[in-house]
Amino acid sequence: MRKKNVGTSFDSWLDEEGIRQEVTAGVIKRVLARQVATAMAQEGLTKTAMARRMQTSRSALNRLLDAENESVTLATLQKAATAIGRAVRVELV
Repeated sequence: MRKKNVGTSFDSWLDEEGIRQEVTAGVIKRVLARQVATAMAQEGLTKTAMARRMQTSRSALNRLLDAENESVTLATLQKAATAIGRAVRVELV
């Protein structure tokens, strides 16, 4: 016998707590950091080589790869995408 869901949805709970935007931004940043790190590994790129391709510092790359650091600019993300042969797509839904 299946139990019926009791209570609200996770999204509703995030709204009730007033943390939906914060949580969503954190998840997006984690996904982006993982995608960049995975692409770097697939291409065998070190952080130094990647930073050189991006024409930026290793500390800027470290901020991008740090899943906890949400202060990454679109310009830095675009440089990273170009360096690994990818594109950035942003849309409002």
